Amino acid sequence: MPTNDELATLLEEMADLLDARDVEYKPTAYRRAAENVREYPEPVEELADDGEDAVAEINRVGDAIAAKLVEYVETGEIEELEALREELPVNMAALTSVEGVGPKTVGTLYDELGVTDLDELEDAARNGEIREIKGFGPKTEQNILDGIDFARQAHQRTLLGTGRPLGEAARDFLAGIDAVDAAELAGSNRRWKETIGDVDVLAASTDGEAVVDAFLEWENSTETIESGPTKASLRTGDGVRVDLRVVDPSEFGAALQYFTGSRDHNIHLRNVAIDRDLKLNEYGCFDVSAVDDPDSGQRVGDRVAGETEAGMYEALDLPLIPPELRENAGEIEAARDGELPNLVEESEIRGDLHAHTEWSDGDATVEEMAFGAAEFGHDYLAITDHAEGPGVFGNTGLSPEEVREQADEIEAARDALADEGHDLELLHGVETNVDAEGELSTPDDLLAELDVVVVSPHAALGQDRGEATERLIAAVEHSETDILGHPTGRLINERPGLSPDFERLAEAAADAGTALELNANPSRLDLPDSAVRVAVEAGATIVIDTDAHRPGAFSEARFGVHTARRGWAETDDVLTARDAEGVRAFLDQ
Repeated sequence: MPTNDELATLLEEMADLLDARDVEYKPTAYRRAAENVREYPEPVEELADDGEDAVAEINRVGDAIAAKLVEYVETGEIEELEALREELPVNMAALTSVEGVGPKTVGTLYDELGVTDLDELEDAARNGEIREIKGFGPKTEQNILDGIDFARQAHQRTLLGTGRPLGEAARDFLAGIDAVDAAELAGSNRRWKETIGDVDVLAASTDGEAVVDAFLEWENSTETIESGPTKASLRTGDGVRVDLRVVDPSEFGAALQYFTGSRDHNIHLRNVAIDRDLKLNEYGCFDVSAVDDPDSGQRVGDRVAGETEAGMYEALDLPLIPPELRENAGEIEAARDGELPNLVEESEIRGDLHAHTEWSDGDATVEEMAFGAAEFGHDYLAITDHAEGPGVFGNTGLSPEEVREQADEIEAARDALADEGHDLELLHGVETNVDAEGELSTPDDLLAELDVVVVSPHAALGQDRGEATERLIAAVEHSETDILGHPTGRLINERPGLSPDFERLAEAAADAGTALELNANPSRLDLPDSAVRVAVEAGATIVIDTDAHRPGAFSEARFGVHTARRGWAETDDVLTARDAEGVRAFLDQ
């Protein structure tokens, strides 16, 4: 059964192929449809069983796109997509992962040089062939060459926004098998890293073969890679590998600890155990003080822990270390000294201060976003549509006059909320742009009228460290700036973005009373976790926002929360963990 993500990916591929052939309008329609298909709360495949009209009920999915989705569900292919692939036989996803290479560039490179993949792109760049194409030149060629290594690395890893839900689906499926006592994610997915390699899941059972047999029948599986009595690997329709390991229930905690921590965390923890005449591994914690050769077997000595993960740490006189911290970045010392942070929780997020509507590049009205936030459980929401300025997608930014006009719709939405008994506080803001020199693209007098001002970099993202630092410091020190939005401008697996001196930036933000955004969109997670820790240590305020372009995106806040946890952020560090009164006090300072 194709997942919503798989169907959305097909629509995105069609958009790119159409874009590469200079087809107008359709690519945008396919991309917006893909966004809504991916976030649709129910399996679109089930809607397809009821026909095209049912699929067309999804927002921004018209009759033509609905027909193609039904065609794929029924036949396994889309005839028009196959024709486009035959006309342009390229690895579009890999090629467009090179910064500066979009679908149109891919089309040109194929037509002029026959480039179909990263290897051929690299050869063309190294041979000086790209510069000979009209409109390219030596600088473009060098930029492409510089971006290929990043693209190769990025293309091998899956975004957390894809890998985590997939892992949770695998875990929940395993938990429902009669032979399974417990199931849990492991690896980088459980540590909520921004990208993952494979999805790792553990199951506790005394009947490994029954669990493996059931796992291989999981509806998301499209290919069995390998299988055995207690292990199996399969591939999903999204192309992601999922690895299962079945362990004895008495050793489940040990396996969970072993397969969750980073390599360096586990090595450090094993050394702590050795100093105490203990042996720590995936099978348990063993007292080997009376054993002549502790390396003579995996289960030698007297077993003192293994059934629970907490017990593995308790055996070393340590509290349970949260999975997000297990990177050997001081967490073991902090645990030993009783100084682990009291990490922020998902349930503590009270609102969102960065969201878009149809006024700029969003997919919903002001009222729809407001009601979506209220129904999600938020206490407050800021509408911060793009202002005009450099780098705004599709030139959708609002002029000062349009920002002021929007105030009437904001007020109407407030009235509608009140009429329906919602007490959500709806704030009017803007996401303005900071240019390469640190200047804002919206007049100060307008910014002073608004509840919230988010200032973000959208262009000139290739600046060197010094330029980027001065630019962003100028933004946070501007008298009207409340929040520095997605500070690096990166898109994970697509472009690296700015690399400022985060220590200087955090100190400036703390002094200016400006919040640094942790944009929870899984393609951004910006601030990165390492920068969050620097900011927290500098005393800067973090704000977890979703940058939502539709109501369904409010749920992405959880990715921001766990990235903040990876950065050692506590509740008091996070602006959106405060109530509306606390947020108002921060914004008014």
